[in-house]
Amino acid sequence: MKKFLLILGMVTCLVGLSACGEEQVAESRLQYTEADIADAPESLLDLVSQVVATGQQEQAVARYPELADAINGWASAAEEIGTVLGVTNRVVEMGAEEATVTLTVDGDLHDAEVIIVYGMQGEVAAFTVNVIKPFKELMTNAALNTLLGMGTVFIVLILISLLIACFKYISVFEKKMAEKKAKKNPAPAVEAAVEAVPAVEEAKEDDCELIAVIAAAVAASEGAQGTEGFVVRSIKRRVGGWQKA
Repeated sequence: MKKFLLILGMVTCLVGLSACGEEQVAESRLQYTEADIADAPESLLDLVSQVVATGQQEQAVARYPELADAINGWASAAEEIGTVLGVTNRVVEMGAEEATVTLTVDGDLHDAEVIIVYGMQGEVAAFTVNVIKPFKELMTNAALNTLLGMGTVFIVLILISLLIACFKYISVFEKKMAEKKAKKNPAPAVEAAVEAVPAVEEAKEDDCELIAVIAAAVAASEGAQGTEGFVVRSIKRRVGGWQKA
């Protein structure tokens, strides 16, 4: 039992030593130490803020293309941060292949968290700016965004309702336009003549009936049995004849 515990302890020590050796090898990949980048983050922050404040982003990016991400990142948040008053906190994390430095920046409008990542040779691999906003402001912005979204939806629904309500007026307008067009373009005279034909025929039928009545009256006055002995050839109407009689 004692031999087993002894062997177990030796194995544990060997595993610990191997892990320490791997950690040392991993840390030795960086070509700099924490002391070498002691002032680098603050200097980089001052340079980037001055470039953005003076409006020389394009010239600085053309001259230092490796700092393009840093300059553009700070420019996107500079209006919310305002003037940099100083750095209130600094955290450095040395990794196997990169070092991460987190700076807490004090601005006159908002504070910000700047995360700078250095590569194996000390080059700036990433530059991120996160504006720190108070909870009250975050909730206010969220409420405004919600109201804006809901207001837009209600406005669109109201416009759709008004458009649907206008459909009946559109039909009335189309009917009036059709009536105006019909008045401007009357039917041809041929149609009027065709419509007048039944009236003429009706007049002829009335004359035939009148002729038959007159013939029957004449036959009765002559004492004839029928109207075969005479023919009524024409009827002339005289205006005011009964009055003269």
